[in-house]
Amino acid sequence: MNTNDHENNAPFGTLLGYAPGGIAIYSSDYSTIDEEEYADDSAMRSYIHGEYMGYKWQCVEFARRFLYINYGLVFTDVGMAYEIFSLRFLRQVVNDKILPFYAFANGSRQTPTAGALLIWQKGGEFQDTGHVAVITQIEGNKVKIAEQNVTFAPLPLGQQWTRELTLRVKDDCYTIEDTFDDTEILGWMAYDVDAHDCLPQPSPAPELLKIQCAYRDNKAQFSKPWLDETDLLERTYLQSNPIKHLNDNIYRYFTISESAEQELAKATNELHLMYLHATDKVLQDDNLLELFDIPKILWPRLRLSWQQHRHSMLTGRLDFCMDKNGLKAYEYNADSASCHTEACLIIQKWAEQGGDITENSPAEDLLNELASVWKYSQSYDFVHIMQDDDAEEDYHALFMQKALTLAGIESKIIKGLDPIHWNKMGQIIDDDKRLIQCVWKTWAWETAIDQVREVSSSEYSAVPIHTGYPDTKVRLIDVLLRPEIKVFEPLWTVIPSNKAILPVLWSLFPHHHYLLDTDFEVTDELRQSGYAVKPIAGRCGSNIDLVHHNQALLDKTDGNFSDQKNIYQQLWCLPNVEGKYLQLCTFTVDGNYGGVCLRSDDSLVIKKDSDIEPLIVLADSAFLKR
Repeated sequence: MNTNDHENNAPFGTLLGYAPGGIAIYSSDYSTIDEEEYADDSAMRSYIHGEYMGYKWQCVEFARRFLYINYGLVFTDVGMAYEIFSLRFLRQVVNDKILPFYAFANGSRQTPTAGALLIWQKGGEFQDTGHVAVITQIEGNKVKIAEQNVTFAPLPLGQQWTRELTLRVKDDCYTIEDTFDDTEILGWMAYDVDAHDCLPQPSPAPELLKIQCAYRDNKAQFSKPWLDETDLLERTYLQSNPIKHLNDNIYRYFTISESAEQELAKATNELHLMYLHATDKVLQDDNLLELFDIPKILWPRLRLSWQQHRHSMLTGRLDFCMDKNGLKAYEYNADSASCHTEACLIIQKWAEQGGDITENSPAEDLLNELASVWKYSQSYDFVHIMQDDDAEEDYHALFMQKALTLAGIESKIIKGLDPIHWNKMGQIIDDDKRLIQCVWKTWAWETAIDQVREVSSSEYSAVPIHTGYPDTKVRLIDVLLRPEIKVFEPLWTVIPSNKAILPVLWSLFPHHHYLLDTDFEVTDELRQSGYAVKPIAGRCGSNIDLVHHNQALLDKTDGNFSDQKNIYQQLWCLPNVEGKYLQLCTFTVDGNYGGVCLRSDDSLVIKKDSDIEPLIVLADSAFLKR
């Protein structure tokens, strides 16, 4: 996309000029890119103060950077520029406050304003991506805009705009016309204006939210080994899953539409911020924090973790129900989430085997996304990966080690606690006598918190951490709660992972379209809808009861959490497709959507041993033809 003569184009990354506020505009002429300097995906990511702006030097990166520097606001990550028009909130960076973001159709009665984002539909000059620019000035019937990835030539000295568009006013309606004749301007978006005439948030048609089943042609492509047993990660996965790699029918798979994936991405990004907002509310209110059954001796540490490491959450997993009735979130596994290996590596390998599927796994970029965050958001030379003695954790730890290696960070996997020791100074070291300073863990924080619960808080003036007992083994809390050790995920993630957050979310965002009514007691509304009974710190689908609106028990699971406090969540059953109940799980990476996987079970509750199914995303037109 270039309105200039190619001879005047500046090489990729060249400063072309400035937009208002001194916001740099860079050339994105990819034909001139230095492939050695930008050899991998992570090198293309743009950050300011640890805040992700987007890919260099695309239009979305410039729009987000403009809002961030000038107004302290950012919109969530999007796959394509045109998807911005479906967003309805901005995040205030200093406090994570969520602000409304209003969209106005081109031809609206609302006047476009300087500082608003102008959004283009995909197609024509902007092909599959759409486009976004910033309105910098309106003079009479002229709208000046600043943007990246359209013009690649340096701007005249002092000029703070890249193009000048025409504004038409007819019957009090405002229409902006593009300089290209094959594009469509959807409209503009602003946050500090009257909401009159704004557009409602769009949602896909019900038929695009269904999950469909399909079968690959059986050409015996899975009759021989299709995973690489010479690769440690793949071999470990095979050893952990000796009978079946994916499911009972290796040729069966499921599909969702492109619009459904975009809706999942939008929901993931929005819900992550809603969970952060609710976490902040909980940590400011002793009465709310009391509901989480966390020992009071840990409260100061929780609050300090939130204050210092609010944006240090690496990855989590949101669990969704999606069918023609809409998209609803069950919960957020913000601490020690799994399924990354299957979603990113195994499903992609399955898709490639046999050659009859051209689409990729919708989580194929998850590994690179994690590597990018490690590389550009953290500054650690060495990471200790701590895991329990568990088959699933074996390959999950190796997957994260692969991401760290891609990021250029050395790491070591520690299974169990026996390889961890005290040195003469009472510090924590590994078998190689290396000081442990940064940890990524598969252990749940609740396991460490249970160790705190085992001692009486009245006996101690602080958290009972050992600091070098010659005859005492190192405990989990001695590592994870040690002040000088940075831990991923940070301690505060125990709050959004605890299901006590769900009633808090409902109170803050009542009747939100992605949430289910949840309370600490069975209300009349829950009796009418039916409800799920969930222990607040339960995991892996354990100790859940599903109660129908006629009070009949639909399903029940066992587990080790029966003595916990419960919450009661509106009953919203998983869809059944081809005899399988299906749950969609999306991954967050640095707070943004990182991909989706599909889990299945013969029962209504997804559990630790539930299958992960092959999932493929189809273009809407192809999906509707099935």
